[in-house]
Amino acid sequence: IEYITEKIKNHYRIDKNKTNFLNGFDVLDIGCGGGLISEPLTRLGANLTGIDASEKNINVAKLHSKKNNLKINYLNTSPEKLKSEKKFDIILNLEIVEHVEDVNLYIESCAKLLKNNGLMFTATLNRSFTSYIKAIIGAEYILRWLPIGTHDWNKFIKPEELEKILTKNKCNTVDIAGFQFNPILKRWRRSKDLSVNYIICSLKN
Repeated sequence: IEYITEKIKNHYRIDKNKTNFLNGFDVLDIGCGGGLISEPLTRLGANLTGIDASEKNINVAKLHSKKNNLKINYLNTSPEKLKSEKKFDIILNLEIVEHVEDVNLYIESCAKLLKNNGLMFTATLNRSFTSYIKAIIGAEYILRWLPIGTHDWNKFIKPEELEKILTKNKCNTVDIAGFQFNPILKRWRRSKDLSVNYIICSLKN
């Protein structure tokens, strides 16, 4: 969230001390799950739409937002099937690309929903030896953070491959950063290491 809000403020030249600085911004959170990112961005003023292919996830998200008195438009759909007359200022693709069957079609569908001069954030996993050890063996088999079989390493995508697909869809890279987890402090930190988790901030021209 810190990374996303920082890039939004820089791009739209928003006062760094302004609260509710997302007022007036239409944000689409794809693969929103239970609303972990949707809710804090809504609290910052965003007009947020969250979509997920899982009906169960959407039901959980709706229940949680209702309990917290947050107005979020949750829909059980995918970007390929989303029927929206409006386009969005900001689109979030967080930890979803590695689960789709056709990345090219997926990114093309997302780009069509993004306004010109809008930002898209795409976070995923690199297809590297390090990611196999940490994200598959470590996270699924040793630490059991995720059920075994959650990820298919062959669906992981290298940053340069993802950038090429984004650029093809008129979404040019503004910034790219890696994220590393400290198991002792149990915290994530930004890093220049893209070997496992990374995020691309791109601008649609």
